[in-house]
Amino acid sequence: MMDKFKTVLNIFQKQQTSLGFGLVALLTAGGEQIFSSVVFKCPCSGWNFSYGMVFLLVPALALLVLGYIMSNKTWKLFTGLCLRKSKFCNFKYVCASGVVFFQITTTAAVAPVSWIAVALLNGNYFECAMTGVNVTVFTNHLCDGKSPQCQDELYKFPCGRATHVPQSDSNDVLATIRAESQVLGWLLIASIMVFNLLLTCVARCNSPVSYLQLKFWRVYAQRESDLLESYTADHAEKLAERNLKSFFQQTPPEPVTTPPNRAWEKISSLYRFSTRDHYYSILHKYVEMCHNPAEARAHRMSSVRSDGPDTANPAVLAFVDEGKMML
Repeated sequence: MMDKFKTVLNIFQKQQTSLGFGLVALLTAGGEQIFSSVVFKCPCSGWNFSYGMVFLLVPALALLVLGYIMSNKTWKLFTGLCLRKSKFCNFKYVCASGVVFFQITTTAAVAPVSWIAVALLNGNYFECAMTGVNVTVFTNHLCDGKSPQCQDELYKFPCGRATHVPQSDSNDVLATIRAESQVLGWLLIASIMVFNLLLTCVARCNSPVSYLQLKFWRVYAQRESDLLESYTADHAEKLAERNLKSFFQQTPPEPVTTPPNRAWEKISSLYRFSTRDHYYSILHKYVEMCHNPAEARAHRMSSVRSDGPDTANPAVLAFVDEGKMML
């Protein structure tokens, strides 16, 4: 069961490179529809506003947190951060980390925004919440031209329990609230699409590489991630088998070369693009510099001549550190 769960999560994680954000939005929309029809029941009491807003916003918050958890970049950014306290005083490092965190957030926000948009289009949560609003200006707006008891029994409308208000008035008020909810939903969808288009255009306009090289870079990053997971599992299995064999047979262990801690630390850091280099990932950079002393010396000399450390990746290269989910 756990393997199937991880398979589903891995498919979810790949949405940035293979299946697209549309799949995440579609899955979220389907979940919201099931949740709305099976679980949600407006209490038609003083709890209307709190109950409706909890169902509208709390699942979105949970999806946002899940998006952070599932991002490989999140753990590359925060793992060991408390031991690098000196870098907090480096303004460029803080700014670069902020840019990376913004990139993580834009990816993680796909599911929660989809939840809120679909919930607003559906209107159930918003309808329940707005009938519990105790603001005179808003209730006057809803009950304008309706029965005098409209404001007093507004919270009963979603359940059809109003006894002193005609059913037609109740239906009109609910239709108004639902219409407002759907308008907000479409405005949210349109705003997100326009924002995404503008962000993509700006990122592509500032791309440091050409279109075809960018496609190659994406393919390389995905293949490296796949092969890294395969090599890691294979090497761990060989090391475990060597140790168990040595333990049970009481023989000296066979030599198995494993990268030292320093090497793991270097390839676990976030990639920093630089126009001086031609590396496609932090692993690529490590391999080239570790086994090519001339390349390492040239890089150190160019770093000394430069104005400062490399900044964060251009937005168009945000995919480089994504990799696979580490659960």
